[in-house]
Amino acid sequence: MAEYRKVMRLSEKAVSPSMSECEIPAPGPGEVLVAMRAAALNFADLLMREGTYQETPPLPFIPGLEGSGVVVAAGPDAGLAPGMRVAVFSQGTMAEANVFPAAHCHPIPDSMSHEEAAGFLVAYGTSHLALTLRAGLGAGETLAVLGAAGGVGLTAVEIGAALGARVIGIANGADKLAAVQAAGAHELIDAAACPDLRAALRDLGGADVVYDPVGDAPGAAAFGALKQGGRFLLIGFAGGKPPALPLNHALVKNIAIHGIHWGAYRKLQPQALRDSLSALMDLYAQGRLHPHVGATLPLARLAEGYDALQSRRAIGKIIITM
Repeated sequence: MAEYRKVMRLSEKAVSPSMSECEIPAPGPGEVLVAMRAAALNFADLLMREGTYQETPPLPFIPGLEGSGVVVAAGPDAGLAPGMRVAVFSQGTMAEANVFPAAHCHPIPDSMSHEEAAGFLVAYGTSHLALTLRAGLGAGETLAVLGAAGGVGLTAVEIGAALGARVIGIANGADKLAAVQAAGAHELIDAAACPDLRAALRDLGGADVVYDPVGDAPGAAAFGALKQGGRFLLIGFAGGKPPALPLNHALVKNIAIHGIHWGAYRKLQPQALRDSLSALMDLYAQGRLHPHVGATLPLARLAEGYDALQSRRAIGKIIITM
């Protein structure tokens, strides 16, 4: 497999990965070799760079948690054949090619581009499982989405609208809010110009479900706007730290708080994960989901992608092409 040798490798904490070459092994039982076409950056990649993510591999390692490519070789009992186009959720996607467990690779529709597929599984998978399995979001309910212009936030807006909910999108600035509205939000709140988010949400009738990838003060404010019997979805802490949630309010108002770590569902509820991905692929095939690629950069410019993710300049996913 000498034609696929270039990879990005992170050798020190808090620095950008550097390009290097390594020998790509042949796939073993239950494994496939995938020629990568694109990979996506996630907030977890920033945490891995700092060494603070709960599943950071030992240094040195190839970064990237998801991507898309073409199977070029398959080991015994892989269940996937060379030539198949797949989305990958596995460590090490920032490479020209890599070997992955076949169970971590999912066939994609012919109509889905590799750039779309590269950022599809984590963001859409997280939002779909959170909103359906954990929140039980129903048609006619109100969903408030923090960080609504981000990689996962836009997917929550889309999926919430597809499920028939009234969606309130919360983001910073007119450009980001325009993308949130295009994704299906019915109401918009400009977080940069909103001195009291809790009051703004209450003025809109409050929320049945809050989807929070931001945390910190915005998460706590949105929690305060939940209705009786509301559900709070803890997705991440892009704001720097978890929200300080008053549990006495959760008790009095019968609020459920759900933490969502999508990758853990491989072991926690594998059938629910498979069913969710099948439902998502069906929604895409029906033209009801439109993955938003915020920026596209070649592998050699991965450091710029980290910077764009850190500064939250991009709307939607940052995609690295091979």
